[in-house]
Amino acid sequence: MAQAPRMDFEAFVARKKAGRAADSTQIAGHDYTYTFDRQSRVAFENAKPVALAVEASVRLFKQMGMHQLLGHAVKVSDRQFPRIYGIAKQASDALQITMPQVFVVNNPTFNAGTLGTNDDSFIIVHSGLLDQYSDQELLTVIGHECGHIHNSHVAYLTALHYLTYMAGMFLPWILQPALVALKTWSRRAEITCDRAGMLVCRDQQASERAITKLAVGSRKLYEEFNLDAFLEQHEEGSQGIGRFMEVFATHPWLPKRVLAMRLFAASQLYRRTLDGAAEGLTMSEVDSRVSELLKGEAG
Repeated sequence: MAQAPRMDFEAFVARKKAGRAADSTQIAGHDYTYTFDRQSRVAFENAKPVALAVEASVRLFKQMGMHQLLGHAVKVSDRQFPRIYGIAKQASDALQITMPQVFVVNNPTFNAGTLGTNDDSFIIVHSGLLDQYSDQELLTVIGHECGHIHNSHVAYLTALHYLTYMAGMFLPWILQPALVALKTWSRRAEITCDRAGMLVCRDQQASERAITKLAVGSRKLYEEFNLDAFLEQHEEGSQGIGRFMEVFATHPWLPKRVLAMRLFAASQLYRRTLDGAAEGLTMSEVDSRVSELLKGEAG
């Protein structure tokens, strides 16, 4: 039988304490960071199941994950898919982070993700998404993924990735405390990174298209897509016990994400980024309204 990776909690805590003073960004976040994303990460410092999962997952990725990527994905560079390379550089420069390595994987679904460690992060983009997205929409997606790096999410995302995989191999009930905590945080982290994508792209409509295309999955169908009707689904789905199924998801339901993006678009922070305008909602007001929007998720 396969063995679960050894989890050294004491070593994890020691390293976190040693690095905390030097890397205050990990907890403090940035002006655009969703408050409850930041608070969840603070709570993780005292959550032993999550700490154990993060420690083991980071070690596992270092041992296996990178080699798997090099074996089945295509590494983006200025010589390999230079258009994608240029978009990734634009996104990382906008957030003032070291440009991450980007890989293209052969997968028809519209998706992208970030794995690795907070020191070595890798963005993975599915070929299906690349075929269907404009440059501005792709800039939103890669900007979103760079937001995970900018906010030191990567170790937690890696833990969630491996923990979900391990739940099918080992006793799921042992892993549930960490999985539930990480999924709850992940839904909040997505709000932060949708904002990062908007700040990088600076085109609200393109950013909304990048999110809503995930629901449609077809360029032809998207030509007939009615965004207002799609957003009405949020009200329709906000009643009844079925809404609590969101607690098992790693992302908020898509209509909620678009509505949360629109709240951020009305903020002073976003408007200053676009044209220097001073009027708009404070980030405290935005976060309060987003919290009301998300509270039906029960997590």
